[in-house]
Amino acid sequence: MAEKPQAVRVQYCQVCSLPAEFCEFGPDFEKCKPWLIQNAPDLYPDLLKEASDKEADKVSDQLQSVEISSRGGDGGGAAAAAAVAVAAASSGASASKQEEVKRLPGGKIKKKEKQEVVIEKIVRNKRKCVTTVKGLELFGVKLNDASKKLGKKFATGASVVKGPTEKEQIDVQGDISYDIVDFITDTWPDVPAAAIYFIEDGRKVPAA
Repeated sequence: MAEKPQAVRVQYCQVCSLPAEFCEFGPDFEKCKPWLIQNAPDLYPDLLKEASDKEADKVSDQLQSVEISSRGGDGGGAAAAAAVAVAAASSGASASKQEEVKRLPGGKIKKKEKQEVVIEKIVRNKRKCVTTVKGLELFGVKLNDASKKLGKKFATGASVVKGPTEKEQIDVQGDISYDIVDFITDTWPDVPAAAIYFIEDGRKVPAA
């Protein structure tokens, strides 16, 4: 006898009111981050790492602002040794961060965007279906070229539009989720199947 299906419990963000899995696509992800770290750390493990990296940077900045004098006998030497140890620890914590971030004009740091393609089927007006494809440009794919190929492959309309977060995405008319993963990996070999995800019941799940 088949098991009785269990209801899916969706956790909603108290900041933007979207499902927690959708916060990164919401209007102000930065404001949601503190709430997500406390209430949904398993959904965004990178946020915990980002927070710890910021603490390590603070320690490093404090050390740089304090001049350690070599004079003063053993006391000065002990202070210098302690400072070196703390600096070494903070540099180790921030080493991986340097690989994931880039510095913008004005000294601001922007986290490197995660390379992944997110596919979602959206039903509008209770009957019209649209399949959205986000993230192809992160693999060097030109979205205008990709929309033409998708439209030709599935014999439907496809266009590049701006999504809720002002990032460009491809909207394809109809439900093409049944065959789109194979088409993407065959057409653009630089996009691995492991980097493609579907949005199902408000959750991001691997396509492969």
